[in-house]
Amino acid sequence: MAEASPICRGKNLTLETVLAFVNAMPLEPMKKAEFHIITEAKLKGWTQTHSQIARQLALYYEKDGMCIPRFTRKVSCSEILRYVENWAKLYFVPNIYTSSLSNAEHKTTNIYAFLKNEVKFGENSYSNACTQMFGIELNSTDKVRVYLNNFTDLIISDDVMSINQHLSDCSMPEIYPEITIESAEDYFKYFSVELPDSVEDSHSIEYPFQQIFYGAPGTGKSHTINEETKNENVIRTTFHPDTDYSTFVGAYKPTTKEVELRDLSGHKVVENGEIVKEDRIIYEFVAQSFLQAYVSAWKKYAEANEGEPQKQFLVIEEINRGNCAQIFGDLFQLLDRNDYGFSDYPIKADADMKRQLQKAFAGLVIAQKDKINALYKGKDLVSLVLDGDILLLPNNLYIWATMNTSDQSLFPIDSAFKRRWDWTYMPISNAEKRWMIEVGGNSYDWWQFLEKINEKIGSTTKSEDKKLGYFFCKAQDGVISAKTVVGKVIFYLWNDVFKDYEFGDAIFNDEDGSKLSFDKFYTSEGKNSKVVEEKVALFLKNLGLIPIEISKEESEIEDEDGNTPESNSRNYDKFTVNDGAECAKNKLAIECIKEYIKLNSGITAQEVYNTWSSLGNIVPHFIETKEQYDARKDNSKRSDPIECSGSLLYIAHNGYGSNNGKADALMKLVNEKDWGITVRKIFK
Repeated sequence: MAEASPICRGKNLTLETVLAFVNAMPLEPMKKAEFHIITEAKLKGWTQTHSQIARQLALYYEKDGMCIPRFTRKVSCSEILRYVENWAKLYFVPNIYTSSLSNAEHKTTNIYAFLKNEVKFGENSYSNACTQMFGIELNSTDKVRVYLNNFTDLIISDDVMSINQHLSDCSMPEIYPEITIESAEDYFKYFSVELPDSVEDSHSIEYPFQQIFYGAPGTGKSHTINEETKNENVIRTTFHPDTDYSTFVGAYKPTTKEVELRDLSGHKVVENGEIVKEDRIIYEFVAQSFLQAYVSAWKKYAEANEGEPQKQFLVIEEINRGNCAQIFGDLFQLLDRNDYGFSDYPIKADADMKRQLQKAFAGLVIAQKDKINALYKGKDLVSLVLDGDILLLPNNLYIWATMNTSDQSLFPIDSAFKRRWDWTYMPISNAEKRWMIEVGGNSYDWWQFLEKINEKIGSTTKSEDKKLGYFFCKAQDGVISAKTVVGKVIFYLWNDVFKDYEFGDAIFNDEDGSKLSFDKFYTSEGKNSKVVEEKVALFLKNLGLIPIEISKEESEIEDEDGNTPESNSRNYDKFTVNDGAECAKNKLAIECIKEYIKLNSGITAQEVYNTWSSLGNIVPHFIETKEQYDARKDNSKRSDPIECSGSLLYIAHNGYGSNNGKADALMKLVNEKDWGITVRKIFK
């Protein structure tokens, strides 16, 4: 089958996908490198595949080293839906982003119109229609199927096409439109749809209202939330097995209060001219995290008058460690939000909560009362909210949570609860903090350790859930001590990961052939016991880690061809960057980055560093800022400086070895990026 595809590989085209793209992209034109750095920071994988899909969706285009976005202001969910529905009806092939289809012998064809026309004339086979339309048999048309099902009145189930009779008939574009698209800008303008100048009658969708960040321990879930909610109002709680409705929402609790003492007749007791007082235990309703956030959100609505209210975040750490069905109770119903972010289905407050809410909302005035009530056919729900009769989540209340996949069996979350949340996966990735493990006077690369141990965890457990994320440990000044490694990492590995697998792998062998049991990592001195660093070093050695200081790639200086003096397999292959002059493998990174700086005029050294460090440490000290370079020892023979906007960057020319494949790996990574750089290998 042909490799051609009408939609580039990557995410399926759902509303959630388009929202993720729009939320991540800047709202103003900017230089290409800066645009991609900002977006990649919010949406991992942007520079790999997502940016290609976004260009096909005409959400932005590139011109003269600049990226120009579709939306230059905050937009509502309904506006984005309107835009993508228009795109789905107008999308055509071939186009400037489907070069693989350009040789097909067929006219410019509107996909939606062609398929709908086929259905009207009795052709119901999706695969047959696609083969006829594209002129060739494609390797996959799944992405076409998804966007048509999501955004048009076509229904494609397996291989059968039909028209959704429950939707009003969509207008029919030309099957073979006579259009001239010669540039990315032309393509972008073709899909323009008229939108209002501002968002007045709808809530701007900046974040999902309910979102769960999930992944392995240490992947930065809480850190991500902290960054996203910086400078916002946040109330935080943590679920555990004993968490219930009363500890999440609120309940009457005993407390002490000073009261005036009275006699049996009810008169105040006076001694020495003063009223006698005493402390008494009374019961008061104490609002917990949910109710605190709920009240705060509505108060912010009152404070906003006619403007947009401040956001209120309720953050739930480790949501799956509590019984969600028990904790949320009838609040579960509130999680269904309408298109404007308010609860679809209000619930009635009990008598105790009503009294608490009446106190909290006393004297509160919601200037936008009529607008909100209009969402509920004019019923005065806002008054019911302020009187404490009902609970209704406002659209400035966001509930975000974290979940460790390694703990997901503690309290399973049912599907009805799951579908009311957006789920954001946090992959294990190199955070580029350059943390080191220090053991016995040697330094080991933390990320290299994670790569090795996670590979072992995956192959042993056949699961991703128990792997370690970059922030599993916290480094002090970039250093993770042997004590931390044993107390946190090895304790976790021995007790939570490998204990059910009999420690059969060679990485668990002691020097004498016995098993490296957990107790061997400590001296037998009771409360004064210390970490045995030799055993930590042995475990790292068993994993295949080499101390940074004695890494062969660093210790052996390479010649001008990138070969080490003692190599038995010398290699003289060359590379070209954008078909320029030939260079040896140890100069490839330098030439690539020089070309990148040339292509992105005015880019800062820090921006270049941020972009290229995302490739990882292909060789030790692959790219460094001047500060990083100055901070390490013995650096003069291993890196070359590059000037960028008045600042220096240092690029490693050592570590590529004679035939170790590091230069090939760099070539592959660069060619996969959309950086305007193409690397070719010339075999010598």
